[in-house]
This record gives sequence, structure tokens and C-alpha cells, in this order.
Amino acid sequence: MANGNFTRVIEFILTGVSEHPDLQIPLFFVFLVIYGLTLTGNLSIITLTSVDSRLQTPMYFFLRHLAIINLGNSTVIAPKMLINFLVKKHTTSYYECATQLGGFLVFIVAEVLLLAVMAYDRYVAICNPLLYMAVVSRRICLLLVSLTYLYSFSTAIVASSSVFSVTYCSCNIINHFYCDIAPLLALSCSDTSFPETFVFISAATNLAFSIIIVLVSYFNIVLSILKIRSSEGRKKAFSTCASHMMAVSVFYGTIIFMYAQPQTNHSMDTDKVASVFYTLVIPMLNPMIYSLRNKDVKAALKRFLTNSCCSFKLMQF
Repeated sequence: MANGNFTRVIEFILTGVSEHPDLQIPLFFVFLVIYGLTLTGNLSIITLTSVDSRLQTPMYFFLRHLAIINLGNSTVIAPKMLINFLVKKHTTSYYECATQLGGFLVFIVAEVLLLAVMAYDRYVAICNPLLYMAVVSRRICLLLVSLTYLYSFSTAIVASSSVFSVTYCSCNIINHFYCDIAPLLALSCSDTSFPETFVFISAATNLAFSIIIVLVSYFNIVLSILKIRSSEGRKKAFSTCASHMMAVSVFYGTIIFMYAQPQTNHSMDTDKVASVFYTLVIPMLNPMIYSLRNKDVKAALKRFLTNSCCSFKLMQF
């Protein structure tokens, strides 16, 4: 990177979700509620799956880490976004922008991989129930989650470094509400072929790998469920993976909608809507999906609230 060009851009300006002045305050409260629900829901999942002895299984271990990832993804984006609704100048420093992009990539890649791991967990639980605790042991769970974080962190370092290795000259207005790869590279005045190629290959490989594992796992799950003779048995088997199926459908549906549309219909406004969905809305919805459709989580929440109330009353005496 040439030093002269590097010093020209010391900060970026984010256009935000909308540039209309009258929408800034209403949007602030909308996204404040979304972020508040995201914090509450994911922290509740993390707490319940950590303290409740009945939720110490591989499925809830992975669910806890999904909640951590969702919480991290929202927190990387939402606070800066909320601040920008209230100030006139939507600036972010060069290194703050790089950090935000890196953090976003860590959590989005981790979510893609963890959804595949959770699909494999459901496959073993339904198709090989007698071997479940041996195949998906605590050691294997720790290994899978550790590899997920390690790979996502490594990918984020390389991707964000490649994006910020190109030269940014005079134009510094990012047509987005956070520092994302496509709008950043659009500002570059140097060759962007390497970061574009790396990001495309990495994203395509990660998505293909994850989707293949999810599809193969659920294909075998459906076959196993259909072999169950009793309707009650089929319903019970299906209920153990229904929440994950719903979460996967929402997440991949958004990703496919964003990247599979024709280039003629592609616009930054569409990207912003899709980005709002998978960075803010999905992290809010996932705790609801897993808690509202899960009797174990609802029972754990009742026990936690009951124990908290009893402890509070004892403290008063």
C-alpha cells in the first residue's frame, strides 16, 4: 500500500439504513427494541444452558454457542448503528472499520459452520440414538466448537486484511450501515482482484460445505423418521430437530435471496435489507425459535425464575 494514498483516508462515512432525516429517530427506536430483544433472548439461552443441569447435553451445548455467536454478531453491528441514528456525522475510523469487518466475518462464518455441526448432531441423535453420547461426546463437542471458532477467526483475519490491503484514495463514503466487503471494495482506487477472489471462494466453499452437511443430515433424518411406525414416535423425533430446521431455513433463505438474485435486480438497498435481517433480525429470532418450540427450555426458564424468586425472598429475610 502506498503511504500517500493510505493517509488520504483516515476515516469512512456510513450512509446508514436510510438517509431520510425524518426516519432517523423512529428507526433508532425500532432497532433499539430489536437489539434489546436480541440481548435478552441470547443471554437467557446462554444462562439457562449453563446453569440448568437438565440442559447439559450436546444439543444445548451447541445452542449455547449459537447464542454466543448471535449475540456477538449483533453487538459488532448494532451499537455503532444506533449511535449513527442520533448524530449528524456518521463517521468511523479506518481501524474501527477494519475491526468491525473482522468481527462481523468471525461471527457470520462461525454461524454458517455451527449450523452444519448442529445438523450433524441432530442426525446422530435421531439416526443413531444408542451411539449418540459416544459419537457426540463432550470431547468431540469441544473439538467441533473450537475448530469452528479457529477457522472463522483465521478466515476473518485473512479476508479483512486483504480488503484493507488495497488502496483507498479520496472517496470514503460507504453505502451501508456497517463496514462490509462489497461497499468497501467499491471505494478502492487500486486492483481488488485478490480480495474479491478470496472472499468469493471462501464464501462459496463455506456455504456449500455447510449446506451439503445440512441437506445430507436432514435427508437421512427424514428417512429415519419415516421408518418409525408410531405417529407419536415420528412426532417426537421430528420435534427434536424442528427448531433447528426453522433456524436453518430462515438463515439460508436470507443468504440465498441476497446472493442468488440476478445482477440486474441487485442493488445496495436490497443488500441493506438482507443485511439487517441476518445481522440483527435473525439473532433476535433464534432464541424465540428455540425457546417457544422447546419444552425443555421453557421448563428450565420456569425453574430458573422460581429459584431466583425464592433466593430473592430469602435475601429479604
